[in-house]
Amino acid sequence: MAIAFPLEDAFFTALQRDDWPLPRHAWQLEAAGLDGPRLIELFESQLLSRHLDYQARRLQARGEAFYTIGSAGHEGNAAIAAAFRPADPAFLHYRDAAFLIQRSKALPGQTPLHDMLLSFCAAADDPVSGGRHKVLGSVSLTVPPQTSTIASHLPKAVGAAYSLGLWRRLGGGGRWPSDSAVLCSFGDASFNHSTAQGALNAAGWAAYQGVPMPLVLVCEDNAIGISTPTPQGWIEASVRARPGLHYLSCDGLDPLDTYRVAREAERLARRRRQPVFLHMRCVRLMGHAGSDAQQVYLDPARIKADEARDPLLIGAGLLRRHGLLSVAELETLYRAVGDRVARVAEEVAGCPRLASAAEVMASIVPPPRPSRRRALAAPAVADTTPAPMARLLNQAMARLMAEYPHLVMAGEDIGRKGGVYGVTQRLQARFGASRVIDTLLDEQSILGLGIGLAHNDLLPMLEIQFLAYLHNAEDQLRGEAATLSFFSRGQYTNPLVVRIAGLGYQKGFGGHFHNDNAVAVLRDIPGLLVACPSNGADAVGLLQEAVRLADEQQRVVVVLEPIARYHTRDLLEEGDLRWCFADPGPEHRLPAGHPGRDGEGRRLAIVTYGNGVYLSHQARARLGAAGEDVRIIDLRWLTGLDHEAIHREVADCAQVLCVDECRRTGSPSEEIITALVERGLAGDRLHRLTAEDSFIPLGPAATTTLPSAEAIAGQARRLLDGAERGQASPPAVSVAGRSAS
Repeated sequence: MAIAFPLEDAFFTALQRDDWPLPRHAWQLEAAGLDGPRLIELFESQLLSRHLDYQARRLQARGEAFYTIGSAGHEGNAAIAAAFRPADPAFLHYRDAAFLIQRSKALPGQTPLHDMLLSFCAAADDPVSGGRHKVLGSVSLTVPPQTSTIASHLPKAVGAAYSLGLWRRLGGGGRWPSDSAVLCSFGDASFNHSTAQGALNAAGWAAYQGVPMPLVLVCEDNAIGISTPTPQGWIEASVRARPGLHYLSCDGLDPLDTYRVAREAERLARRRRQPVFLHMRCVRLMGHAGSDAQQVYLDPARIKADEARDPLLIGAGLLRRHGLLSVAELETLYRAVGDRVARVAEEVAGCPRLASAAEVMASIVPPPRPSRRRALAAPAVADTTPAPMARLLNQAMARLMAEYPHLVMAGEDIGRKGGVYGVTQRLQARFGASRVIDTLLDEQSILGLGIGLAHNDLLPMLEIQFLAYLHNAEDQLRGEAATLSFFSRGQYTNPLVVRIAGLGYQKGFGGHFHNDNAVAVLRDIPGLLVACPSNGADAVGLLQEAVRLADEQQRVVVVLEPIARYHTRDLLEEGDLRWCFADPGPEHRLPAGHPGRDGEGRRLAIVTYGNGVYLSHQARARLGAAGEDVRIIDLRWLTGLDHEAIHREVADCAQVLCVDECRRTGSPSEEIITALVERGLAGDRLHRLTAEDSFIPLGPAATTTLPSAEAIAGQARRLLDGAERGQASPPAVSVAGRSAS
């Protein structure tokens, strides 16, 4: 059954009467910077976008399409596209089909209708996402695909704009022309999200200090977020007085006004290298999406008034008033565009779709690329003096900065101060403030900065000061960094390394916000690798491997560094220096997922990581001669684990104890025990010693919810004694040294 669209009926009624609504302004073509053929071209792009919306809903009714959040009412963004170059990176709102269509006209060989309809139909041949999602994207048109509905793409747009000036300061490079301007569009509802506010603040904060920020943030204001109205005047009042930002406004229903203002935005961003907030007032037509019954929350008069402001009606009226097309020519154009879109829709309907988990997951891991590591003329000789983790990390970072000239570090207090724990001391003095960047205090902006830098061929190493500070910004990893390869078939990547100081056992600087043992949020992100060193030598090997993985494999890697081990020197007694290690040198790398092993004992294997390794060594020493029967397996990695290798390391042991400093629920030990059971180890041989499901308090009680050396030794002794007497094993799960059934 054919679907009727009231907007289409209204267009033909206006056509029959040759009666069109007037725009707010009466711009002449020359004053707006356009000529007749260009205005007709923009109108055709708007028509193509509208007919795509119609066809998406027709295909959905037939079970052929799966995404109907359309662009109806927002087609004015075609004029914004016309004001910028196709090489200008554009991070687009999901209602920007007209923008992509118009930009495609600047390059030969583009097939935007075919490509977008494939995307609507989740077709495996979709050249952008390969059928994984409906996204607006194109490599040739410099449009990285976005799936954001909450403005989470704004921070990386800020980072991308920052990267342009940074490459200039570094002597040139990057994948985009140095005089590019970055565009980023979003809706008035998502403007209120903390991510958008943080990005606006970060852009203004940088520009206020004279930092180049060639960025145009386009707020497409249709005055409603699904069913919640945006207060009249709210966007303008919120932005106009912000320091560091230029505020411009246009009537998005009028392509002449929109193009005129967009050209001014382009001039400010490209020539003055300053950020612009372009407020495009528009209207939302046909509801939020195909499944949205807007008549439930909007009265009929409001719906009718919105439909009367259809930008196609205003655009057609401009063509008539400027004498560019006759009524007959308008009708011919409208019908020709509709027939063209319908024809392509029929061509793509029924195209093959992804049919297996392997096909879906094929692009989670990005493709490899050649290493950009350079051989140093006079390679630095590693200082072999045993040192604690913080010093070895500092030496490794200095070496990496010298070997990878495109490596840039960024984070709070990492420059002049050298980090809260001194891990980045003297690096800014050696490599300069452009490569060791002191950022504002906003984790969303720090991660977004890194993602944007990586988009432009830099290799970011970011620091999050404490693990607890990540949680307000974790969507930048989950929803942006880790998904880009997935939603672009590996055509776009944002490789980066994120260093996070975390876990418990820290003395002096305590409490929940500086001792956080919640890693589940990192472990469940597909494609994200998480490393966790227990000692300085491993920290060097893991960090150097993380940088290699980011550079050559384009991976997103988190290195979770145990704060309590940064400056640890001794293991068993003061002055023994048994937790100081020599720098293993620039070629030392610990492969992803592969565990380490200490000891050959066969009665008990302790599987652990981070602080647990240190505590398990202490516990083994407390067992005396029995400690010779204990081997310690250091996981080193908390994701991408090589379970076959772990199984090989413990299979010949009578008992296996997994010591997990993270919370019992959602901790790595759940995965470890499950994987060992799946590989045939009997359940009565497997045991857990974990932290409580608790936050970490301040003061002397700070370690009461965590495993201790005493608790590990006690559990190990019971397991060893029970195995020797052939008795039943103790309870399989204990928490912070306390039995838990």
